[in-house]
Amino acid sequence: MDTVLVTGASGFIGAHCILELLRAGYQVRASVRSQTRKAALFALLCKHMPNTSIECVTASLDHNAGWDKAVAGCTYVLHLVSPLPTVQPKEADELIRLARDGALRVLKAALQAGVKRLVMTSSQAAVCGSRVTCPEHVYNEDDRTDLDDPSVSSYNRSKTIAERAARDFVAENGGIEFVTVNPGLVCGPVLESKSNTSLEFVKRLLDGSLFMIPPVGYEVVDVRDVAVLHRLAMEHPDAAGGRFMASSEFLWLHDMAAILRDNLGNRAKHVTSRRAPIWLMRGLALFDPATRSILPDLNQYRPVDHSTATRLLGWEPRPAKQTVIATAESLLNYRVVR
Repeated sequence: MDTVLVTGASGFIGAHCILELLRAGYQVRASVRSQTRKAALFALLCKHMPNTSIECVTASLDHNAGWDKAVAGCTYVLHLVSPLPTVQPKEADELIRLARDGALRVLKAALQAGVKRLVMTSSQAAVCGSRVTCPEHVYNEDDRTDLDDPSVSSYNRSKTIAERAARDFVAENGGIEFVTVNPGLVCGPVLESKSNTSLEFVKRLLDGSLFMIPPVGYEVVDVRDVAVLHRLAMEHPDAAGGRFMASSEFLWLHDMAAILRDNLGNRAKHVTSRRAPIWLMRGLALFDPATRSILPDLNQYRPVDHSTATRLLGWEPRPAKQTVIATAESLLNYRVVR
């Protein structure tokens, strides 16, 4: 009955991780940014797991207050919280500062409290977030995003710097085991009637607001499998120091659209098949911040090898097709898309 602190507990991945930990018999302490989020989180969890019992604490990435209390008595920490903007900010420094300094705040508090292991949610943005230079390359845990590449987005830069800073801190100080889970595009079923940034592509395909499909693609992974991988990375004795790629398979956005049209019948009536040429995307980016955010991903094929997680931890992600369908069905069932 070890106690696990889950930061960013009210987020998409956070809520799924809590449910996974509760099913496995752990006691969970959840950190949220404000008191108002506590009741909403508890109600959400109880809807999916009646008689849920968790402890909530308040702590924020940009303040030291609350973290000592949050980690006290915990054996493990799942550090999930990190800023994920819908569009890239004009000033990258604030995003970088919040991600890096927030991770270090949690790490320092965990080290002082005697936490055994901290599992940090990084991202494949820290693995393959720079421009592809070798089209045949398959990325793995040994790859790092090249921060000298001027095309690296603010978000990709923040995730790369935050993970590097956390690993440097542990290397210099010791005393705590550190692991990262690096997800691709996290999709899968929502637990309530709201979407999040990582589901925007599926949501916009379904509601028809994406009237042409840009030539972008990502490694897709199911949020339920991400939650399982966090637990395995936390539990497995050989995972200490590891870096685990959380992905199922690479899908171009036009592949996702075809999956929706082929499997959802009339519910996918707004899903377009028209493809946007690169010249049009570059033109739209002059006026639309959301389009500007994906410019570095145009025609970038970045396949990722997740075999280390499969081989060492026994993790088995479900097929990406199942994840895309489950995402769409949950958005429709919760009437996020009407």
